[in-house]
Amino acid sequence: MSRISPQADLADAQARNARLAGRIQRLERRLSVALGEQVWCASAPEAPAGIEELQRTITGPEQRNFDLSARVEERDGELAAARAANRELTRAQNQRP
Repeated sequence: MSRISPQADLADAQARNARLAGRIQRLERRLSVALGEQVWCASAPEAPAGIEELQRTITGPEQRNFDLSARVEERDGELAAARAANRELTRAQNQRP
């Protein structure tokens, strides 16, 4: 038996361990969400209406955030164009005798 075989076996076992650890984390998250939903529904029978109301409340700020992000992108483009024009003007002025 060569020394390479145990090293390959160890690498395979470590990779399998990492995959299984990731799968366990995903399953734990799913279980946590499912249990949380069960507790929510059991503690507040009117919860679905509450969730819809919360989603409507969130929609306004999300839209505002989207609008502001679009304005920032537009201003960033304008700033980049102004900086490019400034560089060109500075370069042209520095090249004059």
